Amino acid sequence: MHVIDIADLRRQAERRLPRVVFDYIDGGADAEVTLRENCRVFDDVLFRPRSGVAAASVDLRTTVLGQPIEIPMILAPIGSSRMFWPRAEAAAATAAGKAGTIYTLSTLSGTRLEEVKAATPGPCWYQLYLCGGRDVARVSIERAATAGYSALVVTIDTPVAGNRERDPRNGTKEILSGNPLKMLPFLPHIASHPRWLWGFLTDGGLMRFPNVVLADGPMRYADVAAALEAAVVRFEDLEWIRAAWRGKIVVKGVHTAADARRAVDAGADALVVSNHGGRQLDTVAPTLRVLPEVLDAVASRIEVLVDGGIRRGGDVVKALAIGARAVLIGRAYAYGLAADGERGVTQAVDILTAGIRRTLKLLGCSAVRDLDRSVIDVPPLWRSQERQT
Repeated sequence: MHVIDIADLRRQAERRLPRVVFDYIDGGADAEVTLRENCRVFDDVLFRPRSGVAAASVDLRTTVLGQPIEIPMILAPIGSSRMFWPRAEAAAATAAGKAGTIYTLSTLSGTRLEEVKAATPGPCWYQLYLCGGRDVARVSIERAATAGYSALVVTIDTPVAGNRERDPRNGTKEILSGNPLKMLPFLPHIASHPRWLWGFLTDGGLMRFPNVVLADGPMRYADVAAALEAAVVRFEDLEWIRAAWRGKIVVKGVHTAADARRAVDAGADALVVSNHGGRQLDTVAPTLRVLPEVLDAVASRIEVLVDGGIRRGGDVVKALAIGARAVLIGRAYAYGLAADGERGVTQAVDILTAGIRRTLKLLGCSAVRDLDRSVIDVPPLWRSQERQT
């Protein structure tokens, strides 16, 4: 199949993966309203091109937390990526490094953080959950610092796992139980994807999490939901996290002006406007919609990034024009990873990069650093004052 856009990579991933794995990537919480709105909302922002302007070449470079990157996109943390492709986190990190950008490794990865950092010529960030408690987290923080990770991404929007209805429909709990009788109704669909199954089994089968080392060894996959609920991250936790980590700290999961100000007051160096890809609380506003509110609240005191719903280069340009320093992409590269490993991630990044470059030329803009709200029309309600409480 000839790949033209991210939707093509999604279709390839859907064909290659068992339904239970594909829906882990593709699905969201409850009725998936926010999941859909994260993508659709970009249609509400319209371009205002400057015609009669020649932009023979365009500069996509920017800096995030002082780190120069070649494109204004960062690969977001995606847990359990090793289900999609063997040694998936290392493959994605390699593709990110070759593209000249940052790869963010999830705490809930199936590959050791040291191996992932060694796989990329570029910078890496480490996303932190507090699974196992402070002492376990401190060990992973120390490992990340020793391995050369340059920033810690603290996720604050997972007090419990979201209600992802596709999981019980696909028998996730039954498959993880290890009970053959409970697993049996769901095994034919897994067995009908032999190419994926061979790669999964030869890569070690169901993973543990080697970056969450408990008293009895790496945390088991089946224990994730309970571990997250027992390890809620509060803004107060940033104090001891800052003491344990001497590098930059990014707070991910900010969705209101009030939380943006709390992130600033807690000493964050940057924040990510994020609703976890619509996978946590459904019917919250799409991230692009709340980006102006957050930007106004922080008033340039820290850098603001955004994720959610990005499928085209034009989406990236709209987020940057509103005021984001850069964007994080998640599902867009995860589809490529699931379809064809490192090459698929490279395809996804190349598709979005070409779209950014083309959009800039059509706008008559020669560099991403020159983007501002003069090149877009934002709905009037987005420009209103933040809600008074």
